[in-house]
Amino acid sequence: MVDRTEEWATQVAEAELSSTLPRRWAHTQGVAKRAVEVSQVLGEDAGLLVAAATLHDVGYAPRLAMTGFHPMDGARFLRDEHGADERLVRLVANHSFALLEAAERGLREEFASEFPLLENPLLVDALAYCDMTTTPDGGRTTAEERVAEILGRHGGENVVGRFIRRAAPEIFGAVGRVQAALAAQPSAGACWGGCRTGPGRRVGRSGHRRPRR
Repeated sequence: MVDRTEEWATQVAEAELSSTLPRRWAHTQGVAKRAVEVSQVLGEDAGLLVAAATLHDVGYAPRLAMTGFHPMDGARFLRDEHGADERLVRLVANHSFALLEAAERGLREEFASEFPLLENPLLVDALAYCDMTTTPDGGRTTAEERVAEILGRHGGENVVGRFIRRAAPEIFGAVGRVQAALAAQPSAGACWGGCRTGPGRRVGRSGHRRPRR
């Protein structure tokens, strides 16, 4: 059984992206799968991570692209049209070190004031991990390959290229911290690529249920 917030997030993201931006929707689905896999390290914030992963790129939807800065457009949409939870809105806004891109766009002060960074650094890192280890088509990749792919697609001189070069050390650091947190789990790796069976539970390849945290 999927948490209702996660189910709602999937419905919203699919409605906004699947028909207009099918490749972006494929990426979104891949990021959400990564979030399910790593959510074990987040305790009660696991559902928040999965919902944010599902909605992180909703701001790319053509009808929502008011500023052209998708983290801001997506967060405003979730807040203003859906009255979404404040922490979810702030996490979507700040996914993958978006504040650095806001600075490149001359929006740093406005963005930081409107969408303050969450106080849980592992949650912020986990969403960056999920986004930056997923290809544009939803497959798995490394953070290094993902950064190189973004630079290859956008070039190094436009706003996205400048942002990703600036953010790369932060991205690599986040990925490393999440990998370390996963490795420190008592049954680390047992459910890598596994799935849920029942509310808040996951099953690893061994078939044993993991208790709700």
